[in-house]
Amino acid sequence: MSSPTRPDVVVGEDGLARCAWGATDPEYRRYHDEEWGTPQHDSNVLFEKLCLEGFQAGLSWITILRRRPAFREAFHGFEPERVAEMTDDDVERLLGDARIIRHRGKIEATISNAKATLALESSLGELLWSFAPAPRSAPPVSFTDVPATTAESTALSRRLRALGFRFVGPTTMYALMQAMGMVDDHLAGCHRSRTGAEFGSGRSSTPTAAARG
Repeated sequence: MSSPTRPDVVVGEDGLARCAWGATDPEYRRYHDEEWGTPQHDSNVLFEKLCLEGFQAGLSWITILRRRPAFREAFHGFEPERVAEMTDDDVERLLGDARIIRHRGKIEATISNAKATLALESSLGELLWSFAPAPRSAPPVSFTDVPATTAESTALSRRLRALGFRFVGPTTMYALMQAMGMVDDHLAGCHRSRTGAEFGSGRSSTPTAAARG
């Protein structure tokens, strides 16, 4: 989403300043406040995040959030052991399930990614976090300061592809890094920014250029 008139950080009715993408829709607001940018190390949770980021490619993130309960039901709570056992019959069944994203390649990739996860010598969490960049010295001020890819997300993408993972391009992997809290891209002034308390109410007059979703 983008708008030439919307500020990058806005203050909600509850008085809290948030990154603009997480300031209006209730589900986005909950996700922004409780999940996005929070360090996550649990491998099963990270497997879900990796798969859902792949499903999001080409779509808005709110579409995925609203369908996440159905995704969890369809893919056995994203337990890699159970997902890896899914068959061609399961793929055909899910292609008829309007509650999720009916994309054959992404459904099949979720199953193959489960198999690749189970084949890892270490845990998925350990693998992902081994590509963590150095922490930012200061929070980004505007969405123009937030990259779409980094050297680390490109290296992670390359490594995962070599291990048999699919739908793990550099842009998708940077979105995963944001979602799992490997990088903190909450903007200066957002109440979730690790230095947000230094910026008062957090209102920003900088025009937005890009946002999550």
